[in-house]
Amino acid sequence: MTKTNWLFPYKTRFLGIILILVHIPIKLLWDAYYPGGYDSHDQPDAKNLLFSPPHLFFIGTTLMVLVGLFLVAFSREKIEDEQIVQLRLDSLRWAIYLNYAILLFTLVFIPGSDTKHILLLNIWLPLLFFILRFQWVLYRLNRSVKSDESK
Repeated sequence: MTKTNWLFPYKTRFLGIILILVHIPIKLLWDAYYPGGYDSHDQPDAKNLLFSPPHLFFIGTTLMVLVGLFLVAFSREKIEDEQIVQLRLDSLRWAIYLNYAILLFTLVFIPGSDTKHILLLNIWLPLLFFILRFQWVLYRLNRSVKSDESK
């Protein structure tokens, strides 16, 4: 048996997916109501207020996506063995490599005014890279096992 004490139970993955999916219509409605983005509130000094509606919305939706991605990324699989643990570790390493490569590239080649957006993307991008790579490698492993069984 492997040491997976730090992983969430398998069912919390679905809570994470729900949080991510609930975020999408909420964000679309906000963008329809405030087409200028987070800083386009009716109050002239709203972007300078810590508890302004745009800032609270940004914090709420960011936390919703972060918690959702975190739960999806760090939930156990149905069968968690040594191979899955190794795939998880390898996927995490590649996600960090890819994220920092993109971060370094964008910081060097993107103008300074867009740096804020790049840093905001780096809040959730490593988790997204990890989830995508881990699920892709797991899919390929399962496909190869099924093709070996059919022979």
